[in-house]
Amino acid sequence: MSNNLVSGDYVGMSFWLISMALVAATVFFFIERDRVAGKWKTSLTVSGLVTLIAAVHYFYMRDVWVSTGTSPTEFRYIDWLLTVPLLMIEFYLVLSAVTKVPSGVFTRLLVGSVAMLVFGYMGETGMMNVTLAFVLAMLSWGVILWEIFKGEASQINAGLSNANVQKAYKWMLICVSIGWSIYPIGYAIGYLGGGADPAMLNIVYNLADFVNKIAFGVIIWSAAVADSEA
Repeated sequence: MSNNLVSGDYVGMSFWLISMALVAATVFFFIERDRVAGKWKTSLTVSGLVTLIAAVHYFYMRDVWVSTGTSPTEFRYIDWLLTVPLLMIEFYLVLSAVTKVPSGVFTRLLVGSVAMLVFGYMGETGMMNVTLAFVLAMLSWGVILWEIFKGEASQINAGLSNANVQKAYKWMLICVSIGWSIYPIGYAIGYLGGGADPAMLNIVYNLADFVNKIAFGVIIWSAAVADSEA
């Protein structure tokens, strides 16, 4: 295939659009650090790092797709291995902005997210049976969901009197449950449904990254600004 983006290559276009949106989001989050109180600066820094790391990887993934028409699986998982744990750490950081949070919350979210990604990668690359890998990845996601919906993180949030943090936490839950469901749906359709369609998988994953990286950061930014100005 050509190294140039051609008309009708909607997957390549989605890579372009999202890579530039990630760059714009990075600039926005870093500039907005100066607008919020000190206790929120780390959260916005991490949001900016997530979109920055993703933007760099999207430039590489775009080139792989446009040049070869194949899924840039390795680049995508390298990106996720860095950005997804950072997104999980945001739960810890957002709560830590207004109260003391035990380190166990941080550890469980970090380990759960890494395990989920490792099993997903092994399934997509053929290193493990795709069904077994899917089940183990879903169990790891379940650990994350339990922690933020019913576990210690959820209990800490329920005990807060800060309405801005509780609102942000609620929307972050929606991202991690509904937004993240796009990934296993794409995996199941592509790998458990009789064969992966690279175009479909990449459009699904690109859409999910847009929601779960940029929108996730905007939720935190909104809470940080509202709390800082209160």
